[in-house]
Amino acid sequence: MNFEKARFNMVEQQIRPWEVLDQDVLDLLMTVKREEFVPAGARALAFAEVEIPIGFDQVMLKPTIEGKLLQAVQVNKTDSVLEIGSGSGFFAALLAGHAEWVRTIEIEPALVRLASANLARNGVENVVVIQGDGLEGWAERAPYDVIVVSGGVREIPQALLEQLAVGGRLFAFVGAAPVMKARLVTCEAEGRFRTEDVFETVVPMLRNALDKASFKF
Repeated sequence: MNFEKARFNMVEQQIRPWEVLDQDVLDLLMTVKREEFVPAGARALAFAEVEIPIGFDQVMLKPTIEGKLLQAVQVNKTDSVLEIGSGSGFFAALLAGHAEWVRTIEIEPALVRLASANLARNGVENVVVIQGDGLEGWAERAPYDVIVVSGGVREIPQALLEQLAVGGRLFAFVGAAPVMKARLVTCEAEGRFRTEDVFETVVPMLRNALDKASFKF
């Protein structure tokens, strides 16, 4: 398989037509090697517009959704980033490409090991993978300029909003099948948030997502 051609086609034929036009985002998707983060038996699907199962009822998101998410949060070189749900480590690698540093939290020990190994093998040095329940956030390094919730939640946990810096952006998939809202929340001032629903989709729910106290807009 010609991975470089497949990567180019993914960006130009799938992601760009879905109104992902930020050139920095497109360049990043051309740079980070998606095929290095998929399960060995799924490398032929690395650039297909499908969710790729990685075990434990979790998946790698579709490339178009990854592109839309990156464009929405607008990560900057000085940003501190918290990701909830490490998965294979691929999206953490994308975030790290534009951020100063990333903390990514994963509840499943096997996925912590997988993400850590994938990131190390691909030379991503500004990401730390932490085992824990990410829906509680990671107060040790708060506040964060960007928080990304990489799986579904019924509502956005209050703990995450409290760890978002003024001017910070939080992205989450909110709701339940058959339709979820891909929601961008911006902290305009302490305790004041602006909400925008960017698109509709369906993604797997995060473990424990139904058990957490949440903030309702």
